[in-house]
Amino acid sequence: MSETRAGFVALIGEPNAGKSTLLNRMVGAKVSIVTHKVQTTRARIRGVCMEGQTQIVFVDTPGLFRPRRRLDRAMVKAAWGGAADADIVVLLIEAHRGLTEGVEAILARIGNELPRDRPVALAINKIDRVKAEVLLGLAQEMNGAFPFAKTFMISAERGYGVADLREWLAENLPEGPWFYPEDQLADLPLRMIAAEMTREKLTLRLHEELPYQLTVETEKWEDRADGSTRIDQIVYVARDGHKGIVLGQKGETIKAIGQAARAEIATFLDRPVHLFLTVKVRPNWLEEAERYSEMGLDFKDGDA
Repeated sequence: MSETRAGFVALIGEPNAGKSTLLNRMVGAKVSIVTHKVQTTRARIRGVCMEGQTQIVFVDTPGLFRPRRRLDRAMVKAAWGGAADADIVVLLIEAHRGLTEGVEAILARIGNELPRDRPVALAINKIDRVKAEVLLGLAQEMNGAFPFAKTFMISAERGYGVADLREWLAENLPEGPWFYPEDQLADLPLRMIAAEMTREKLTLRLHEELPYQLTVETEKWEDRADGSTRIDQIVYVARDGHKGIVLGQKGETIKAIGQAARAEIATFLDRPVHLFLTVKVRPNWLEEAERYSEMGLDFKDGDA
């Protein structure tokens, strides 16, 4: 029997580069939430993926951007912290956007934030959006800007090139025992994954009105004797006016969101789910340490 390998891989990049889509494609299940809003991934969700005798544990970091508020600063600190702790880092960029100012800023910080011997691979995502010669030019430009260990051309959404990247990661992680049982998908507590799924539905439904002004917490979780699970969640919003938007006319918005979230959570848990959502106004939730620990972030990391 060949030696087992195990290690952590951090996916870094600008918001919307496709990190969550790539993670879900690698793991083969929807673990990290995917929406079209930037800053959707708040916690360092880890997806676990088996490739041969290697266990790859993905650290899906929040997108790297210029932080303005406490929450933003905590998210960026978490992203760099996740990358510094990983065995291999994968920088994901979008083929059609190329070497943007944001990517330049990330490259400039890699030297300060990561140990010198940390391998960094480049994954150029969304390759179906540009011509081959543009891709080759971009790969040359990126490798001129930073000494990447390897460059991959992928489409996380369609799956092109993902197997090559996964195999390379598996071969280059350290030898050692696995961290998790083989059937375990994510190390985030189920309560948090369920809260993220509900937050995804809220974000998709209310993307214009309330992009980042809400958070979801699972307050109670009861596995019942009949094989079903009752989940009570609180949706925290910052203002009274936001509560009305989330509820919708005659409660129709929150009802539709609850139905969509319940269906997805039930599929993920593979059991019937009874989901109850309550909307509460907490004007200062963005400044409460407890909300941060619920999201797997450190409140102190948001200090200016």
